[in-house]
Amino acid sequence: MILNPADVLNPVFNALDALISDYGVYLYLVFVWLSVAVIAWVLSGGLRRKRPQGNSATVIPGIIITMQAPIQPPPPIIGIEIDPARNGDDETMDEP
Repeated sequence: MILNPADVLNPVFNALDALISDYGVYLYLVFVWLSVAVIAWVLSGGLRRKRPQGNSATVIPGIIITMQAPIQPPPPIIGIEIDPARNGDDETMDEP
């Protein structure tokens, strides 16, 4: 028994060749109209899942607003160093 794929499928290919050569135009027209019908079905919602009938809970999306602490400004940049032992009146304070 010969199980070569070319020999096994040769009758199928011959039948398809004969079918196309005899009815090719009609097959083309049928496939075109079927594709138009399938495209219309898909665009009308044919691929969407159907919802079950009965008591279904309605989900309403909500917006949740959370309060955040105000953003603290960064500390000021001090350009000069101040000696903590001195106050603004040029008086020397006693250090502990």
